[in-house]
Amino acid sequence: MARVIIINFLISFLVVYFSTFFLRKLAVRFSIVDVPDGKKIHETPTPLLGGLAILLGVGITLCLNPQVVKGFSSILIGATIILLVNLIDDIRRLSARFRFSVELIVALAVVLSGVRISFLPPGFWGYLGEVVITIIWLVGVANAFNYLDGMDGLATGSAAINASFFALILYRTHQGNLGILSVILVAACLGFLPHNLRKARIFLGDAGSTFLGFMFAGIGVLGNWAEDGFVKISIPILVLGVPIFDMVFTTILRIKEHKVRTVIQWLKYGGKDHFHHYLVDLGFLPLGAVLFIWAITFSLGLGAVMVSNDRAWEGVLTLLQTSIIFMVIGVLIVVGKRRRRA
Repeated sequence: MARVIIINFLISFLVVYFSTFFLRKLAVRFSIVDVPDGKKIHETPTPLLGGLAILLGVGITLCLNPQVVKGFSSILIGATIILLVNLIDDIRRLSARFRFSVELIVALAVVLSGVRISFLPPGFWGYLGEVVITIIWLVGVANAFNYLDGMDGLATGSAAINASFFALILYRTHQGNLGILSVILVAACLGFLPHNLRKARIFLGDAGSTFLGFMFAGIGVLGNWAEDGFVKISIPILVLGVPIFDMVFTTILRIKEHKVRTVIQWLKYGGKDHFHHYLVDLGFLPLGAVLFIWAITFSLGLGAVMVSNDRAWEGVLTLLQTSIIFMVIGVLIVVGKRRRRA
């Protein structure tokens, strides 16, 4: 098994690392770049085809291991469709309504293929509730990861940490195929990170960040994380806690400040009001903010590993502890924001 893990890791890493050089030149050649404006941190036009490099690394590695794909092919196909739609959006702008509709349709198709959260009582209403919750989870996490992609290396490094903890827990629970997929994602992110960290030479783009988010959301649903139902649900929430917090916290502030009123406005709105932006406003250097968020992500991953063998009440306490930590961070951000305005 160790040999298989190492080979898959190396293939994914090398494909992403070397293909990124070519894709960067291709993006520059055809002006597929992110042009800076007042809502963005970077100062120079930056190529946007990083997500395609991630797809190549994951896709080529899985093609060499077709037996691994069994069980999560619908997630992979769905994530690829979302990547391609957002790639078109990176090249030629699509409406937020259209992109959101595609995400909903893809998520529904994935659920109808048999992939869904299962914890409600059997019956029609239980089934319907699980379908709705799974769709919200898949679409929500995909977009949450997109919103996290706001600083050099932030989303890519966070994704590598997320996938590492997924892989660790999956191998501990003897879920080999999902474990290999997680290792492939770790390698893909690490292969891209040198191109994306500090004065990034290429970005993931919406295509890459939503692809990673959808893949992680799918792994979260498919993984048999624990015997206890509540603990099973809490583990992917802990591993993906940072993008979930960023999305929820930012959404609450935007609604409170009347910046958004509908889901479409929420999808279209862009601004320097995410977790990482507030850390910079509080005095962090951009790299310091990235490292701080990586540290929180790593800490939550450790919590997920520890809670995987716990009972329901211990899982509740762990989630409560995590919620309190994020509440404290949120209060500090709000207080700092008010002081800057004063």
